[in-house]
Parts: sequence; C-alpha cells; structure tokens
Amino acid sequence: MDEKLTQIEEKYEKLAAQLNAPEIYVDPQKYAALAREQKELSAVVEAWREVKRLKAAAAESRAILEAEEDAEMRLLAEEELASAEAALPGAELSLKTLLLPKDPNDDKNVILEIRGGVGGEESALFAHSLYRMYAMYAEKKGWRVTVANLSETALGGIKEISCIIEGAGAYSRLKFESGVHRVQRVPETETQGRVHTSTATVAVLPELEETEFSLDMSELRIDVFRSSGAGGQKVNKTETAIRVTHLPTGTVVECQDERSQYKNKARALSILASRLAEAERQRQADARADARRSQVGTGMRNERIRTYNFPQGRVTDHRIGLTLYRIDSIMDGDLDELIDALVTADQAEKLREEA
Repeated sequence: MDEKLTQIEEKYEKLAAQLNAPEIYVDPQKYAALAREQKELSAVVEAWREVKRLKAAAAESRAILEAEEDAEMRLLAEEELASAEAALPGAELSLKTLLLPKDPNDDKNVILEIRGGVGGEESALFAHSLYRMYAMYAEKKGWRVTVANLSETALGGIKEISCIIEGAGAYSRLKFESGVHRVQRVPETETQGRVHTSTATVAVLPELEETEFSLDMSELRIDVFRSSGAGGQKVNKTETAIRVTHLPTGTVVECQDERSQYKNKARALSILASRLAEAERQRQADARADARRSQVGTGMRNERIRTYNFPQGRVTDHRIGLTLYRIDSIMDGDLDELIDALVTADQAEKLREEA
C-alpha cells in the first residue's frame, strides 16, 4: 500500500511540474485536463502526507526518549508522541476512506422519479411534498431542476413526476434516496383529525451520456400526442409530447415539458436508457450470491427506507436507525445531516469489506 501511495504522490508532483511549465498555457484544454487530474489526486496525497508526518513525528519522539536523559526534553518528547499516536488512527482512517473504489456515477446528473403509492389522494400530496423537499435541497446546492413529465391530481398532489437534477455531485448525494418513503400525518381532507399512513416511491437514477447507452430503435414504439395540463394554448394545440415504450420490457416514458418535440424525444430516450441500465445493474446484483447487502439498503423501490411522522415532528431513516426531531426543516430541504449519515454508513460498510 505504501508503494502505491508513493506512486500516487509522484504522479501528483509530476502533474504539478507540467502545470507550472510555460508551454502548457498554449493548450487550454490540456491544461484543464491536467488540472482536473491533479485535483482528483490532491485529497489522497494530502491525507498520505499527514499520515507520514504523524508517523515521522512519533518515530522522532521515540528516538528522543531512547537517547535523551534531560527530563524537560523527555517530557516534551512524551507529549509529542502522545499527540501523534492519538491523531494517527483518524488520519489513517481518512486515507483508507479516500482510497475506497469510487462510484463511477457519483459525478453524474440525476433522474429523479417520484410516484404516489398507498394512500390515495394523501399519497399524491405526500409525493408533492417530497418533490418540494428535493427541489429546495437542489436549490441550496446550486443545482438545476428541470421537470420532464408531471401528472397532477385535482387537489395539487402528484401522481408521478420525472425531473432532471443537474449539478456537481448530485448523484453522490441523492443516490441513497431510492425506495419507499412513508408519511404519518393528518390529511387536509380528514375531518375527524385521525392520523393516516401513506407512502410514495422515489427512484434516483444516474443520467447517462449518449455515448454510454445504445437503444435498439426497433424495440421502441414512439407516440406523439398533445401535452396536457398547464402550458397555454400553444402547448395544448401542438403535438409535442412524446411517449416511448420499450416493447421487450413494457417500460414507458413520457416527456411533455419542452415545447420542442425533438427535445422531448431526446429527453425521453435518455430517461428510458437510464431506467433500463438501472434495471440491468439490479438484475446483475441479484444474480450474485455474494452481493453486498449494504447497511444503507439495496436501493430497491419496494424497500421502506424512511418515515416522516408529522404529529411527533420526527423523521426516521430505518436503514441506519437515525431519528431527527426537526421535520419542518427537513421538508424544507435541509437534508445534509441525513445524507451525511448515509454516506458515512456506506463508507463504513465498504471499509469492513476491505478489511
């Protein structure tokens, strides 16, 4: 491991030298590529250097204690040794975490799909609440949210919605949100004040680049129709909405947000490809007998992952046993504490597997 880390550090220094060479500025694209590569290595190199510094400090302090007879010098050496030994385990853990295999999808944009589940109109209203929560979280992160398809109820609930979330690290932060979300609250339509339990389903898919997927057009049926709902007369009179059906699996994707039929078709095909790719990944994972059963769950859509209890003001993530009593701020998009805990749990599980 030390040899591998030394090679990484040497590569980092080589990149630094290349970036400082005057001729590199002639080619902006090459400069950007080298800078990006160096940035990807910087966290590991810094963590590795900190581990080396602490080990060197501890070794130096031990040498002083073996050779030094002066009481004051020995006391200083003992303090330095204790400090280095206390800090070293944490530094080594940080380094190991940085060396874990990176999810290749972490930097991708997200296709977020939310559907009302059990509970009729209340489940649709809850689906709307979840969409609002994720949209507000995206806004806090500086991400862009674009609705691709929306089916609403008469009371303002959401039967289903598909949207694209674009921004740095979007998938890495949202990928653990897939699953069944449960709500316990008194619906607006409830006249006797009884608490109802409803559910909504969330799916988080990495948006694929065009070069990453290839759809067999002979397996697709593409229908064009008029957009429904809000959008003005132009939207309703013009056949711009697209419905794509993948015939072998029966998977259907609709896209009617854009006024351009071409843009709707491109987006629908992208969403379909991401769904099919995710289904294939899940099929392969299920086929592996030794597939990892992560502490943060499988991400399957039928797995209940979280409960939002409004009367008690709490949100509980069942995968990691975390309960937070600040439901209002969470529903307003303050998700970092929940997501940080899920990321930490996933990293801990991976570290146990690597051990």
